[in-house]
Amino acid sequence: MSESDAFPQHRPNVGIVLFNDQGLTWIGRRADVPHDRRWQWPQGGVDPGEDLEAAARRELAEETGIRSVDYLARTEDWITYDFPPGVIARDRRLGRKGWLGQKQIWFAFRFTGTEAEINLYGYGEPEFDQWRWEALTRVIDVAAPFKREVYERVIAAFGIFAVPNG
Repeated sequence: MSESDAFPQHRPNVGIVLFNDQGLTWIGRRADVPHDRRWQWPQGGVDPGEDLEAAARRELAEETGIRSVDYLARTEDWITYDFPPGVIARDRRLGRKGWLGQKQIWFAFRFTGTEAEINLYGYGEPEFDQWRWEALTRVIDVAAPFKREVYERVIAAFGIFAVPNG
């Protein structure tokens, strides 16, 4: 079985944790979510046959405008989560494929550019309407509760990078 065959009911996805020189991570506030816990790290789908790191770099650029990054690490295995029932029902109403959730490979990158590079509106309808730098372990407090377990695993995997890069 190939890596992409695991968890066939879950949408293939990549997640990105972008660290700055102070060891903080970039988070964005979802533009399409009405509740307070709508901050998250960039993430997005993988096109058929697309290299996972290439997908992570593409998604980061599409959602944030950021291209100036250095690769740090990736998770070895898929990290999965199930969508809440409301998300599944909404997707079915909109005629989207009925995924049960997402399977994600997470990437850690170090931001090497300037904040002038960040552009939430560079690729059409923005995913995020605000952004900020946040401590790695505090992201759980502002993210959607159904992503908590995933974020805990990501924090454990990438905690070593949450230090100033001096």
